[in-house]
Amino acid sequence: MVSPGRIAGLLLAALTLGSAGGKTGLQFTSHGFNLTVSQGHEVKLNCSLEGMEEPEIQWLKDGVPVQSADQMYIPVDEDHWISFLSLKNMERPSAGKYWCEAENNGVKAVSDDIWIMVEGVPYFTLEPKDLAVFPNSPFNMSCAAVGPPEPLTILWFMGQSKVERTPEGSPSFLPVSGIRQTTFISCEAHNGQGVSSSRMAMVSVKGLPLPSYNLTVSKLTATTAAGSWSPGFDSYSPLHSCTVQVMESHGSHEVSSKVISVPPFATIIEDLQPLTNHSIRVQCANEMGVSPFTDWLYFQTLDSVPPLAPQNIHMIRTDSGLVLEWEELAGALENYSLLGYKVQWAQDNMTQGEVFVQGNQANLTAWDPQKDLTVRVCIANSAGCGPWSDFLLVAPKEEAGRQRHPHTRMSWVPMVLGILTALVTVVAVTLIFLRKRRKETRFGQIFGSVLGRGGPVIQFTTARSFNRRGPEMMEATLDSIGISDDLKSKLKDVLIQQQQFTLGRTLGKGEFGSVREAQLKLEDSSFQKVAVKMLKAEIFCCSDIEEFLREAAFMKEFDHPNVCKLIGVSLRSRTKGRLPVPMVILPFMKHGDVHTFMLMSRIGEDPINLPIQTLIKFMIDICSGMEYLSAKNFIHRDLATRNCMLNEDMTVCVADFGLSKKIYSGDYYRQGSASKLPVKWLALESLADNVYTVYSDVWAFGVTLWEIVTRGQTPYAGIENSEVYSYLIAGNRLKQPPECLDEIYEMMCQCWITEPKRRPSFSDLRRRLETIWGRLSILSASQDPLYVNLGETCEALSENSMLHSDFCSEEDCGADTAQAPGAAAVTNDYRYIMNPGCLREVDEWPPRGHPGEAQGLLNEDEEEEMQEDHVVINL
Repeated sequence: MVSPGRIAGLLLAALTLGSAGGKTGLQFTSHGFNLTVSQGHEVKLNCSLEGMEEPEIQWLKDGVPVQSADQMYIPVDEDHWISFLSLKNMERPSAGKYWCEAENNGVKAVSDDIWIMVEGVPYFTLEPKDLAVFPNSPFNMSCAAVGPPEPLTILWFMGQSKVERTPEGSPSFLPVSGIRQTTFISCEAHNGQGVSSSRMAMVSVKGLPLPSYNLTVSKLTATTAAGSWSPGFDSYSPLHSCTVQVMESHGSHEVSSKVISVPPFATIIEDLQPLTNHSIRVQCANEMGVSPFTDWLYFQTLDSVPPLAPQNIHMIRTDSGLVLEWEELAGALENYSLLGYKVQWAQDNMTQGEVFVQGNQANLTAWDPQKDLTVRVCIANSAGCGPWSDFLLVAPKEEAGRQRHPHTRMSWVPMVLGILTALVTVVAVTLIFLRKRRKETRFGQIFGSVLGRGGPVIQFTTARSFNRRGPEMMEATLDSIGISDDLKSKLKDVLIQQQQFTLGRTLGKGEFGSVREAQLKLEDSSFQKVAVKMLKAEIFCCSDIEEFLREAAFMKEFDHPNVCKLIGVSLRSRTKGRLPVPMVILPFMKHGDVHTFMLMSRIGEDPINLPIQTLIKFMIDICSGMEYLSAKNFIHRDLATRNCMLNEDMTVCVADFGLSKKIYSGDYYRQGSASKLPVKWLALESLADNVYTVYSDVWAFGVTLWEIVTRGQTPYAGIENSEVYSYLIAGNRLKQPPECLDEIYEMMCQCWITEPKRRPSFSDLRRRLETIWGRLSILSASQDPLYVNLGETCEALSENSMLHSDFCSEEDCGADTAQAPGAAAVTNDYRYIMNPGCLREVDEWPPRGHPGEAQGLLNEDEEEEMQEDHVVINL
């Protein structure tokens, strides 16, 4: 709002300029100038126009019209006007050339140029990047920033220690002679307006990979098997190959080796001996060397059918019948665990009998001696029957002594006649039925049966009833909602018809819908247990459903063991005139969501112990899933333990990544509305500006780590949802839980750094978690990291928990906090200048141990008073 005094001064200046000009016609009388302003400040511009009544004055910046509500112009006299433009909170993109334009009867007037330069703290154009280097090998780091104002200088930091060297301008290069352990490097840019800090790059030291784990053998046959395994921590150097060794457990003990390229971490083992014990082990290699072998895993191949057919088959006639004999082959097939021989005989081209014998003879009695008899034999074992011998033909009794092979040609005339007769009969019955049905459809069933001695009883049973007012169901198809042909082709493997699954009991309910158990019928007629998310809200328009289906087609391509795979979507039919309701079909997770599982493990009727190895494995699974989603440029926006599902093998899958919630309520995440938000998991920039990026997902991952360490406690207990923003902007963070490792809490704090770009990536977090997990595995190498009893206890947990009920609860969600007081906006991308209270000074953190040492894994019984540092930047 412009003050009256300022308006009067501007009017006086305009009058003075107008009287001094003395020019006629449409023209701007103000003069151009150059203006330098500090970042974040306000600028007011004006231009003076003469020669037109009630003009339309347009402000332009670099040739583009300025779209701003802070524009006004006032009259000095009838044909003299002054236009004002107010630019608030100037940022670097606001710098440039401004001018005014006006037009009257084809005559165009242009004002002089006003050049504006915005000065602020340095802006980074190149920040240090994460590296993985060889031990004690030299490398370089780069950093570049720009003003204005210039000049600027760049300082380097390794950890929290400043690198002692002469400050230099931009760009700056830091040569490092070599490191032996993981080091964090950052830079600072200084100019006359202040200081900017770059992201902290993690430089990791490459090493030998850790051993693989979860080696399994599946898809066993007599001669092949499928082996798969999970790679151990690669020590910051990607694995390029794995060596698979196979040995017969009983025999020559010769070991066969096979080198395969990875990923995938799986192979097919061929040329195995049937029904034989084997052993398999794996080691993997990166550019630093090879990992240790896994322990030998024992497995046994299946039995195979015998490869030989009986030979020298002949028939001997006796008084009681026929005796069939053949050559004994048991000695040649001693490795096939033979069960005996199967004999089949036939007359008139139809199988008449079958007998199973142990020896190499069979007595045939139930046959007609007046007809040709054909006989064949095979060798059988537990895997089935081997190849059949050739047919042996036994002539009728009057042709005794003659044995010949049967003719393969059959009499086809009787068969053809029988088929034709059957077809005629079927056609006739069908026509009679259709004629009768047509009459019943038109007139109902009129004529009943004849009762006793009376005539036919006339009755009328309507074939179909009609209700003119009653609604009719509209079949939910892609054509009925009118989506594009391109999307139809993409949905070929995504859309599942409603008839293919049967809904069962309700697993959970939420604000926007419910989750129900269902049985999905597969192509091979088998059934798969799934979970179906259904809506109860009244929605949508066709564009909402099309957006839902388009996102489903994209998410169907997700393929990662730690991301809950979308099986498909379905459209639930509704009454005519109403659009169908979308349904999401997901895999059924036996143990439900991680939050309920941990909560019941701690305070349930039958508490169970979840050791630190299990909790860190949960963290690694969630981090791996989020790393995959972020690589796909997909932002989750609601990461929490309640949205992570626990499979039967205790693998965690990230779920509920936007598909269902987005269609449930368009305002689910929108600020400034009555909708609910997962406030206690949102980053500062999300609460303040409704900004969601992969960095805000990293913040939520830090809160998820805190949930896992506390085994399901509620974050910020005792703090109202409306107070969370003020609590965070003041520099406060979640406190370190009593049983939390220092390394884990340090990771949480780095996830909660105020400046989004300084937070670690999911790749960095996964590698650091795997390092901790690897060191813990060394400490307890003889123990299985999963100590959870998956029997009745987990069944009880899953029955008592609200499975798949990952809709936002009242406790987890709060009202909108976009307008929370206390938000201090400053310049550049770093809008919040408070230092996170949970970050200690570098000297307070325990020193990092070398890989293989257990240093820092056990908590000391001490509590430190942490001081909060307040950083003030004067602009």
